[in-house]
Amino acid sequence: MNVAIFTDVRVFTQLESEWNSLVQRSVSNTIFATWDWCYHWWQAYQPGTLWVLALRDEAQRLVGLAPWFIEQHPARGRLVRCIGSDDVTDYLDVIVDRDCTGAVYAALAQTLADCDEHFEALDLSNIPADSPTRTLFVAALEQQHFVTEVQPQEVCPLIRLPESFEGYLETALDGKQRGEIRRKLRKAEGYNASMGTLSWYIVDGTHDLEAEMERFMQLMALSHPEKAAFLTRPEHVAFFRRIIPAALARGWLQLNFLLVDGEAAAAYFNFDYNGQILVYNSGLNPRKFADLSPGIVLLAYNIRHAIEQGRTVFDFLRGNEQYKYRMGAVDTTVYRLQAQPAPATA
Repeated sequence: MNVAIFTDVRVFTQLESEWNSLVQRSVSNTIFATWDWCYHWWQAYQPGTLWVLALRDEAQRLVGLAPWFIEQHPARGRLVRCIGSDDVTDYLDVIVDRDCTGAVYAALAQTLADCDEHFEALDLSNIPADSPTRTLFVAALEQQHFVTEVQPQEVCPLIRLPESFEGYLETALDGKQRGEIRRKLRKAEGYNASMGTLSWYIVDGTHDLEAEMERFMQLMALSHPEKAAFLTRPEHVAFFRRIIPAALARGWLQLNFLLVDGEAAAAYFNFDYNGQILVYNSGLNPRKFADLSPGIVLLAYNIRHAIEQGRTVFDFLRGNEQYKYRMGAVDTTVYRLQAQPAPATA
């Protein structure tokens, strides 16, 4: 196993042609591992020094990628962290060819042991529950005399979708919530039939993407003070302006709006990736059209559309907001792995 360490932005140019192919062969195939996500996140944030480890087998095929950087923490010193960090990236992991897990993790741990003068500790967050990083990589690190700790970090509620929307209503929801969803949908349909116009659409190449991004961020800021504060930070806005067109170009974007009488009442910023819908963010005007429950109506439309398109999972990503459970989501967990070289013995 050959390991190369990259410490500047040229890594994205050098590995671009191979990166996403490895993601698709990996044990954690998520949009957050893709070249597109990592590159645009780094361009927007750049919170430290790049430290990307690329692993190749004897045939020089890329079989492992640790998209890391080293961050200077004021109290803990130099930390190895995943590109993406915590704030805007829901799943983070080492990118490992599923047929080479043992060898890749062993080589990564060996490299970390050999290069431990560059950092004080690893702090790897948002690792998916089913990732072998939690087990195989931890074991490999411990063989290299690292002290490790793995702890649950946050929940990611999701719905495993059945074959029909009616099946979803019957199996994922309890009787009270099923009745609520049906009532809200009937009310929306009744408004559309007799009082005004209610419609929804998904942004595609025929729309003015710049205008649609502005519309979404306006709704996002209106929906909650914390979201409004989030958008006051220029690096967050810069990242949105990068990742939205990049995802649209790849066919991964599902930015959608509910219109009431031509006015945007609610929006969801989703990703459509690897047979799953990922609910990344949302926006709502809480002071208008509240009697129509536009956020829940649009969410129900999103779930129905996902089922009709044959998607298998509707993932609400991180956070335990109650509306996710009312829509039938069940928790999965992401984990934090922290490790540091064992203290030298006298």
